[in-house]
Amino acid sequence: MLNYYSYPHTTSKEWVTFVHGAGGSSSIWYKQVRDFKKHFNVLILDLRGHGNSKPTLKDTFNPKYTFDSITHDIVEVIDHLKIKKSHFIGISLGTILIRNLAEKRSELVQSMIMGGAIIKMNFRSQVLMKVGNIFKSVVPYMMLYKLFAFIIMPKKNHKKSRSLFVNEAKKLYQKEFLRWFKLTSEINPLLRFFRTKDIKIPTLYIMGAEDHLFLPSIKNIVSKHVTSSLFVVDNCGHVVNVEQPETFNNQTIQFITSL
Repeated sequence: MLNYYSYPHTTSKEWVTFVHGAGGSSSIWYKQVRDFKKHFNVLILDLRGHGNSKPTLKDTFNPKYTFDSITHDIVEVIDHLKIKKSHFIGISLGTILIRNLAEKRSELVQSMIMGGAIIKMNFRSQVLMKVGNIFKSVVPYMMLYKLFAFIIMPKKNHKKSRSLFVNEAKKLYQKEFLRWFKLTSEINPLLRFFRTKDIKIPTLYIMGAEDHLFLPSIKNIVSKHVTSSLFVVDNCGHVVNVEQPETFNNQTIQFITSL
């Protein structure tokens, strides 16, 4: 089972589960845990091969992961803790996993909060993936990761997020990075399906105004999906919870308590 940390609340019945992105770990949520555990039961977890979730023996011989298998890992923890329903908060690739979980086990999902959400790969991000696919076996993965981090988070005020993600990614093995990178072959059809289907679960997208790769498509989807809303954070890039934790926490806690 995945490594997880739970923070039970003495009176609240509400659960909030945090899902990090590729190359991150549960530690990226430290500024959220402090505030959220005052109001809710909190669950944070390390996705497979990340943080303290070491790859299992079965994974060692598995050249490729799928979004479904990684989503199943999360459900396993939720079921193990006997959580009947939770609000889910994700960042970057974590938002895809949450949306996939809502597809597979909608009864578990009370609401979705999508930070730095990915709903469509634009031309630049498609090129980025193709470059990565060409060089992934010959270039050291950290070089690729640093390049990706710089393209996704290019500005001076994104430096903290870049450094955090690069330092977390250093803890991944090359093989693990490749398994996660191969997920990109699944990403386009899955995102296309998510765009066409309005799942009718209350959803808050919280995006940085400078998240140039992903913000335009989120604006578009929010105009079409009736239960979705968008909050744009000024002077902020892709990793909203790290760059602007106070705004992120205030908006997300307000959203959950308003439901």
